[in-house]
Amino acid sequence: MILNQRQQELLGWVQREGHVTVEALANHFGVTHQTIRRDITLLADNRLLQRIHGGASAQSSVENVAYNARQVMFSEEKRRIARLVAEQIPNHASLFINLGTTTEEVAKALYNHRGLHVITNNLNVAAMMCNYPDCEVIVASGIMRPRDMGIVGESTIEFIRKFKVDYGIIGISSIETDGTLRDYDMREVRTSDAIINQSRNVYLVADHSKFGRPSLVELGPLSRVTALFTDAPPPAEMNAVIKEARVELYIAP
Repeated sequence: MILNQRQQELLGWVQREGHVTVEALANHFGVTHQTIRRDITLLADNRLLQRIHGGASAQSSVENVAYNARQVMFSEEKRRIARLVAEQIPNHASLFINLGTTTEEVAKALYNHRGLHVITNNLNVAAMMCNYPDCEVIVASGIMRPRDMGIVGESTIEFIRKFKVDYGIIGISSIETDGTLRDYDMREVRTSDAIINQSRNVYLVADHSKFGRPSLVELGPLSRVTALFTDAPPPAEMNAVIKEARVELYIAP
């Protein structure tokens, strides 16, 4: 499934607002109600949002969008974010890379780096980077989730705690306007927490749809990360939060 620009923007709007009417969407995009309804039907059929009477609402705050759908959502934005992150990573660095489609794009963007030591609980990342020249990949132990090839659990956390790396590259499902970081899976959050604690620098990668999106489990405040990499300016009400958190903000061109 490939989403056009309107459909991607529509999805991001629904995720931020929680609920949007067909009329508001049609007025915003300058298209007919029928066009918007077709867009909503397509997105609902692919479990990206919920179709309701007169509009659309976001997916549940307790369940993330399916992995194969997330792979195509905002894919170009994720690639731009990944290229910017790769520019900040030197050769001969040690890295954690956690679960998520944006962190997987970062792994792709690191292909030309040399001397990397990568520790990951993401088997997609491991399979990709083990073929890179002059790159050592260490795979965390734990329980594998078939839906996204992620490894989680208590043994994963204990494994991560054995290392201290230069950079932790993490993704997130939600950044609330007060700076609270959230995700859907408690085990995934606990793994990200361990990565943050064991990283000298923490790079958070998140496309613009993650701002204000509902999600269940709290990871902590934005101040826990060193830098935030995204593809568009965050909501204006977050400017003071980002400044207070002393987080470097990188916006991919």
